[in-house]
Amino acid sequence: MAEELSFPTRIGTSTPTSISLLGQDLAADLMGKVGFGELAYWLVAGRRPTAGELRVFEAVLVALADHGFTPTAIAARLTYLSAPESLQGALAAGLLGGGSRFLGVTEDTGRFLAETLVEAGTERDYDVIARDAVRRAKEKRTFVPGLGHPVHKQADPRTAVLISIAEAEGLKGPHLRLFEAIGRVHPEVLGRTLPLNGAGVCGAALADLGLPTDLLRGFALLARAAGLLGHLAEERRRPIGMEIYRAVDRNAVYEPGED
Repeated sequence: MAEELSFPTRIGTSTPTSISLLGQDLAADLMGKVGFGELAYWLVAGRRPTAGELRVFEAVLVALADHGFTPTAIAARLTYLSAPESLQGALAAGLLGGGSRFLGVTEDTGRFLAETLVEAGTERDYDVIARDAVRRAKEKRTFVPGLGHPVHKQADPRTAVLISIAEAEGLKGPHLRLFEAIGRVHPEVLGRTLPLNGAGVCGAALADLGLPTDLLRGFALLARAAGLLGHLAEERRRPIGMEIYRAVDRNAVYEPGED
């Protein structure tokens, strides 16, 4: 007798007359009653967020939705220029650029903070932990994720706001506290002062919500998908992709020979 196949899931399923999602009837229990941010949190965490958790989580999504003409936005616009019939391709092109310099910093910071806290053991002086972490990074000649920004040289306007929201909701935990400590102590180790950036504080806040650090980049991409869709909508209304392409093409300098 052939073995019966089974693919268990607690996410959702459907029948000819109904759709179930997270143990709820999608049409009767969720539509018009649950916001998209709440649903996204619920899908990953496996539980509904509290009101405070939802406020912090949605503040993170808003903070990461757009940051102007970043490489991800430019990639999306130029892909749309090349293939206007492929909206999904343009969105995917922008999302694929989420890495260690843009968007991926959210996950990198959350992981860095979580690993640093584990290594610290019973130590609970965040300045001591932060100073040691920054010193180790300097010795290894690696960057401290979440520190510095290409545009906001003095302060990232998102950082203080998100920390204050988390604090107001009683959700300023060890990751955010360690991140703040890094902001305080790094100048004495590095010899210069850098801002705590918005992507980094988002990673710290998400980690304090108990969300898996190896999924934090997914939330950054979820947020940026909305921003990229906005860029593509604007590209349809007021296209600039062709001008970007022509500017690069006109100013390209051909240098024959081997590198």
